[in-house]
Amino acid sequence: MACTSCSTSDGGAPAGCGNKGNCGTDSCNKLTVFDWLSNMSLPNGEKPFDCAEIRFKNGRKEFYRNTENLTLSMGDIVATEASPGHDIGIITLTGELVRIQMKKKGVNPESNEIAKIYRKASQKDIDIWSVARDREEPMKVRARELAIAQKLEMKISDIEFQGDGSKATFYYTANDRIDFRALIKDFAKEFSTRIEMKQVGFRQEAARLGGIGSCGRELCCSTWLTDFRSVNTSAARYQQLSLNPQKLAGQCGKLKCCLNYELDTYMDALKDFPEFETRLVTEKGDAICQKQDIFKGLMWFAYTNNFSNWHVLKIEQVQEIIAENKLKNKVSSLEDYSIDDTPVVEKDFNNAMGQESLTRFDQPKKKKRPTKKKKPTENAIVANKPAGSNLIKPNKPGNVAIKPAEGQPKIIKATAENPEQPASDKKPNNRPKNKKPSGNKKPIEAKPNEPKPDNRIIPNKKNESKE
Repeated sequence: MACTSCSTSDGGAPAGCGNKGNCGTDSCNKLTVFDWLSNMSLPNGEKPFDCAEIRFKNGRKEFYRNTENLTLSMGDIVATEASPGHDIGIITLTGELVRIQMKKKGVNPESNEIAKIYRKASQKDIDIWSVARDREEPMKVRARELAIAQKLEMKISDIEFQGDGSKATFYYTANDRIDFRALIKDFAKEFSTRIEMKQVGFRQEAARLGGIGSCGRELCCSTWLTDFRSVNTSAARYQQLSLNPQKLAGQCGKLKCCLNYELDTYMDALKDFPEFETRLVTEKGDAICQKQDIFKGLMWFAYTNNFSNWHVLKIEQVQEIIAENKLKNKVSSLEDYSIDDTPVVEKDFNNAMGQESLTRFDQPKKKKRPTKKKKPTENAIVANKPAGSNLIKPNKPGNVAIKPAEGQPKIIKATAENPEQPASDKKPNNRPKNKKPSGNKKPIEAKPNEPKPDNRIIPNKKNESKE
């Protein structure tokens, strides 16, 4: 409802989002809130809370006071107080949940500094707002060109116009402080509007722009995460993750916020583990911890003189050895306490063709070799051969000659050397057995001992037309 597909009716009531709240170009689904108190009625004599939460472009939210006692609901487009002029925003939360959110954000509900809601936005307000929003993207491209021309080490990440189009806010990121007084003059001369510069952090930039994380879902900072907590590399160490900056860093270039999500679970599980630097003293020598499985409760130890051979011990066995070492007693060896960690091989189907391999598409396809054309052999049929001439295939090694059966006349076929066939030889009858006689042939005469068949022939239409 923050994109151009939103519209309102003539009376100012919202007609709804054309993309059903799922547009990918703007902030329809950013930082949405479910009002779980909407179906609960207030006690008798209790007035509804007079403040509302309003969202602007890219998840920017602020609290405004409903001084006109307007009937507001989630999704309404309203005109709010701004300096100077007015701004256009969307109602995201009303009622008692707004009081809880203000307490969470540290905003005093009784403060006089809270801005006011003027009215519900009319169609004229929305048209002006839409025209101003359409100017943002080409303006951002031109603003970056002007910043590069002045050789300023800054990145203009986003531009937000006020609802009435009287002011434009430029959001930028920079590592150091930037003197952009000359740049503001160029912006005011180029765009003919009031300019406001606001520096944001790299995480705030990623939250405003949005995107898809390595997990395949939308970024947490642009959908539901509102507060940014500090993330250290110790969170990755406790979870036994490889300290690879390419995998641990998010789109903002900082450590991922999700490293803190499961950290408390790992910290609770590590309370039962001895310290990783624990050294076990045995008669074979000292042993040092090499690896530990937090959820299975296992630890791998290796002797200092043989790091290639690891021994698996449970937490209880390690604590037992530590207790003996505190009494200045040495255990015999780790082999007496180690367990068998050979994995059980489960029977699985044979992936003979490699259809489950993730890298099967990485290999280039083999080029098909061009097929060689076969040379014409002696067995090929000679074109335009004379009628009645039959070529005999020469006998090759492996071919078996078929002898005629006894009592049958021997048929001698013509060869290339003797194309003429002897008159005494009979030609084979190649006519199919079930072929009906055509209308141009003479009828077959009946034998004297048999009754004469009815051989009346119906003349063909083709023959009649020829006659």
